[in-house]
Amino acid sequence: MLAVLAVLAAAVLFGTTGTSQALGPGDTTPLSIGVMRLVVGGTALAAVGFALARRRTRERRNPLPTWRAMALMALTGLCLAAYQPLFFLGTARGGVAVGTVIALGSAPVLAGLLEWVLTRRLPSATWLGATLLATVGVVVLGVGGTAGAAGGGTGGADLLGILGSVGAGASFAVFANAQRRLMDAGWDPFTVAGAMGAWSAGFALLALPFIDVGWVADPRGLALTLWLGLATIAVAYTLFTWGLERLTAATAATLTLAEPLTASILGIAVLGERLSSLAIGGLVILAAGLVLLAWGARRRDPAPFAVEG
Repeated sequence: MLAVLAVLAAAVLFGTTGTSQALGPGDTTPLSIGVMRLVVGGTALAAVGFALARRRTRERRNPLPTWRAMALMALTGLCLAAYQPLFFLGTARGGVAVGTVIALGSAPVLAGLLEWVLTRRLPSATWLGATLLATVGVVVLGVGGTAGAAGGGTGGADLLGILGSVGAGASFAVFANAQRRLMDAGWDPFTVAGAMGAWSAGFALLALPFIDVGWVADPRGLALTLWLGLATIAVAYTLFTWGLERLTAATAATLTLAEPLTASILGIAVLGERLSSLAIGGLVILAAGLVLLAWGARRRDPAPFAVEG
């Protein structure tokens, strides 16, 4: 149950990103925010992860060849870095609501399918039911939209926008499964998180010379950078990875659908947005799916994936 709460807490932190951006300086861009988020957050995640890993000792089970483990760690960082522009591409081409729905709704489904392919484990009834409820809730929430919401977009995604959003969901699914593979081989979760942070920060640094980040000098810009980096990357992904050690990648991905729930609540409470009746219904369905998944974990069901016989 603690693992479920850790992943839910991470999702809540993820869900503050949109509101934080809305409260930041007006001259920011999605790409510059994403890069600064990774530079600060990835570096902090690496420092925290490696520091915590040194305090723990673990016996390696089914050790991976070193080159393969290093490749998987680099892959997690690359996917975390790739998620940013792909997600923002989807929201820019199709609107915040539609882009977010496609990205967050596709992530648990893709994570489950990828885990099924890699491990030959079939989804349990609990995972299927919870994921179906949560995904339907996210879709209804996006279709319902918000009254008076800021954020642009055309309200309908074109092919490029859809591909960007699905690519973001796939990026999340791939790095969750890569992390799970490393932990199954006995790698400490904090080492895995630290490596993901270090690689993602490195990829972001490559883009830094080509973008304008002058807005960071604004006090609100600095606060935005520190919050997004430290809270929504360093703390959130430390919690997520710790929880992932005790859950399947598919379950963790479904639990992160608490992110749009958090974003919607903050939109109402902080930004003054009003949800339509349909969107409220989506929130209720989404919450029901998360409760079902948490209930299954409390009952100590076999992992949401049962080994195929």
